[in-house]
Amino acid sequence: MPIRFLAPLSLGMTLASAAMADAPRVATDIAPVQSLVARVMQGVGEPDVIVRSGASPHGYAMRPSEAAALEEADLVFWMGEGLTPWLEGAIDALASEAHAVELLGAAGSRVLPFREGVAFEAHADHGHEDHGHEDHDHEDHGHEDKGHEDHAEAHDHDHDHDHGHGHDHAHDGADPHAWLDPANAQAWLGLIAQELSEHDPENATIYAANAEAAQAELQALSEEIKAQLAPVRDAPFLVFHDAYQYFETAFDISAAGAISLSDAVAPGPARIAALREMAEARGVTCVFSEPQFDPKLVETVFGEGVSHGVIDPLGSQLAAGPGHYPQMLRDMAGAMVACVSGAS
Repeated sequence: MPIRFLAPLSLGMTLASAAMADAPRVATDIAPVQSLVARVMQGVGEPDVIVRSGASPHGYAMRPSEAAALEEADLVFWMGEGLTPWLEGAIDALASEAHAVELLGAAGSRVLPFREGVAFEAHADHGHEDHGHEDHDHEDHGHEDKGHEDHAEAHDHDHDHDHGHGHDHAHDGADPHAWLDPANAQAWLGLIAQELSEHDPENATIYAANAEAAQAELQALSEEIKAQLAPVRDAPFLVFHDAYQYFETAFDISAAGAISLSDAVAPGPARIAALREMAEARGVTCVFSEPQFDPKLVETVFGEGVSHGVIDPLGSQLAAGPGHYPQMLRDMAGAMVACVSGAS
């Protein structure tokens, strides 16, 4: 390398290192949230993610490195106790000096109530709703993602307590899977930039520019996915459990029902019988499971008469970072089109 380039390159590296050194320490709960924060912090710093890939956000035991990341955090961005009920106590114990931002309770968040019934009859009329933080009555909800090491026990009631799942947890209140609506992500990007700027005013311009660019990117992606899903918009499909209504509402598609309302409770004989009857009546040809669940349950319920797809609402196979969130949405849309079209 010519000598004349050494000084500018060295200076640039020094400035970048200084920015990284001065950036706030940020912890996030799940990979999709980490991705949004990483996009806003791009060029300044990189947030930590507490819940490792492939593990259940609902019931989780932190590793020492994850607890240390939380303890060192200046800012914590998390969905809220409806998704990670254990994290509030951990924040109080390890990060009491940090500023914690609960995204599900943030102004501008579109929040939906849990659905009920085999075909979601109880909340079929609900569209997006804006709720203030005080309106959220979070209960101890099951979540879709269990670690690979415990998927065999996902439907064994005797083992629910090992993973933080209660047998009789209420399936009401606010559905915490709100990151699957990109309109929420767009709103949160602005909030994330604002919170980071208050803690790091020297980099406020970068945060604002990154958030604005990311919002435009998500808007374009949303239009792309709407067009991609349009040909299968009216095709009925089933999901393993009800975690996708934010994605459905955002893109004007609708699951016919769920095998189980929660990943903590196995469907009983009556529900299975009702699902079979409903699936036959509505002409369901596609059923989705998730990477951590045994697809044999789908085969047990429906036999070989339906296509089987896999959707991953946490992007557990994707690398963490700014590109994680948009790629997760793309992968979900692609999997839906493939399965509903009978190509899976």
